[in-house]
Amino acid sequence: MTTLYEMLGVCEDATDEQIKRGYRRAAMKAHPDRNVGCEASANARFQEINEAYAILSDPAQRRVYDAVYAEEMLRHARRREEEERLQAEREAAYTRFVALAMRFAEQGHNRDVVFGVLLGSDCELQLAGQIAGSVIELHASRQPDASRDAQRDDPMPQRDEGATQTASPQDAQASDRMPQSAPEGDARRGDERAHANFFSVLWQSMFGLHP
Repeated sequence: MTTLYEMLGVCEDATDEQIKRGYRRAAMKAHPDRNVGCEASANARFQEINEAYAILSDPAQRRVYDAVYAEEMLRHARRREEEERLQAEREAAYTRFVALAMRFAEQGHNRDVVFGVLLGSDCELQLAGQIAGSVIELHASRQPDASRDAQRDDPMPQRDEGATQTASPQDAQASDRMPQSAPEGDARRGDERAHANFFSVLWQSMFGLHP
């Protein structure tokens, strides 16, 4: 919202002389004769500048404007604080619901149970369904069975542990050049990062904000 002071290019505690100089500069810049080709918009701006000067150059009208403006700014600040408070509450509730769903999923409960628990904790219907489905899907993907299934699908032949083989020097050199598997801790950190990214995207899709 543009204030009358901003229209004249002066601060809110400007003196009468500063308001007059600001009016002259703004009026000259917005005058239709100086804006060939866009006279209509320039004329509208010129009229607004004249009205702003008429109010701010009159001490009584300026006091009334300042009082109304101050009240409006206070109302705006209160509204912004309320919106920020509600947003913080939504983020805290989302975090609590996800933690609750993860706890029940890790205990072996299915989606319906997790969904019911969320509803019983005052989670909204749509949000409860999204969190329950996502948590169960993520939990299932992290189970050991999923790794074994992937190994069964791997077309690479497995070495027979009972077979006795003699490695050639070429095999030993090739083995030295083979990349080593990542430590278990790296894999776990990768899962945690994937978990965080997964729920960050889910949060943005539901609320349009970063959790």
